Amino acid sequence: MQMTWKKGAGIAAVIFFVGYLISVWWSVEPDVLDTQHYQSPNGEKVVGYATTTSLIMTVETLLNKSGGWLSNDVMPPSVFMDNMPAFEFGAIEQVRDLALIMRKEFSRSQSQSTADADLLAAHSKLNIEHTSWLIPSAESEYRDAIKLLSLYRARMLDSNNPDAQFYARADNLNEWLKEVQKRLGSMSQRLSASVGQDRLNTDLAGDSVASQSTPNFSSQQIKTSWWKIDDVFYETRGATWALLNFMKAVEVDFADVLAKKNATVSLQQIIRELEETQQPVWSPMILNGSGFGIVANHSLVMANYISRANAAVIDLTNLLTQG
Repeated sequence: MQMTWKKGAGIAAVIFFVGYLISVWWSVEPDVLDTQHYQSPNGEKVVGYATTTSLIMTVETLLNKSGGWLSNDVMPPSVFMDNMPAFEFGAIEQVRDLALIMRKEFSRSQSQSTADADLLAAHSKLNIEHTSWLIPSAESEYRDAIKLLSLYRARMLDSNNPDAQFYARADNLNEWLKEVQKRLGSMSQRLSASVGQDRLNTDLAGDSVASQSTPNFSSQQIKTSWWKIDDVFYETRGATWALLNFMKAVEVDFADVLAKKNATVSLQQIIRELEETQQPVWSPMILNGSGFGIVANHSLVMANYISRANAAVIDLTNLLTQG
């Protein structure tokens, strides 16, 4: 009986160790996309090719990385993992934002023009719940979205087909940057709340006649749960990874617009700040020390880079708005 118990414990230990090694391997984050993929097959510059390709390859990378798409897995060891699923969620949120702007802005010449059918369908596919594992699964919908985006890109490359267009204009780019501002601002607030903050209510600031549905506290204590600190960190890391891919593509497609506004260096500053968010994390866990304490606070370090990137985005939108 004792030998049987020891044998069972040994088998369980081996299974646990193997599962741990697999989870470590599956937690390896993907590299930032190589910009050489943003060049069209014939070497000629085709406006929109880089941005569309970055969107396609970002989703492909999420699906094909080690372990594949983990957010909807219901079996060990991935069901016990949370850092990589948080990374995936942050990235797919950025994918959805860009897909929406491509459908509403980049592919349309004016407000009365019709949306591209492939982009419309692709955006719908990308909005499936990222944890869905039954029919249809998140992976199958995302792969369908890749096919639709590839069809749009192929039509865009066809000089004899004027239906698929990508309009690189300052106003279009600004619409996407506004979405980026909102995301970065939210990320910065959630990261900063790792140590707890007393925040004043500024919901109606700047408008003396503004009102809201129900009254709110004049100030309140905001603090991220200890159990969610690493999730918020890796969600932000995934979002900035995807955003970095897109910013590098935008630098290619909107090069003329940025040069005219003398805003190229502003975009490059955003890219530089986002690159800092992808530095290796050497600590075995996300630490949550106090602001000026002995132990590091990884969330506050990340919040610093996010805030600086957001400030650079605001500067860029102001430059693009000016004549």
